[in-house]
Amino acid sequence: MRGFSNPRPFWWAAVPVAYLLLVRPRLLRWGATREEARAALPGDELVTHPHVVATRAVTIEAPPEAVWPWLAQVSGPDERFAPEPGKLGVGDLLPAKGDDVGYRVTQVEPDRLLVLSIRAFHVTLAWTIALRDLGEGRTRLVSRQRIRCRPGVPGLVYLLLSQSADFLAVRGRLAAVKALAEREFRRSFLEPRVGSRVP
Repeated sequence: MRGFSNPRPFWWAAVPVAYLLLVRPRLLRWGATREEARAALPGDELVTHPHVVATRAVTIEAPPEAVWPWLAQVSGPDERFAPEPGKLGVGDLLPAKGDDVGYRVTQVEPDRLLVLSIRAFHVTLAWTIALRDLGEGRTRLVSRQRIRCRPGVPGLVYLLLSQSADFLAVRGRLAAVKALAEREFRRSFLEPRVGSRVP
């Protein structure tokens, strides 16, 4: 009976199950509705049979044309989109880790859509950033990453990080875009009124 008195083995087994059932789905769908997570987006076709599909979203109190420039200004730990997103063209390479590896622009529609892809020795990844005009000066930003890792230790490490550390990086990036776009849109909206004289 002594072997049944210690519940720790049961709890250790329950931790990964709880993560897979409760935590992981929330990380992969942070801010997005079920409809947004299920909807097809440009770029989905670039990575077939992905190991990870992460769809995250945020509502921004600014129109798409005010959001678009900030996609270039917010950098994560590894990469920077580009200095001027309005000048991005299909085929442009946006450096990530070094000059020879980076995100390739596969589709771009200013103020609406940016699709990036990367093929490294350990991973193939497609990243879609879609801006949807909600009207009344509001934008829905939807970010989707489709990731397929290649066999081996580097691929396994990337797979594990893409479900935890990547969540923090992407969430921080979306929050920064939201804050910057809303701040500058409010400023540009109020500036013409500052200094105006009442007749």
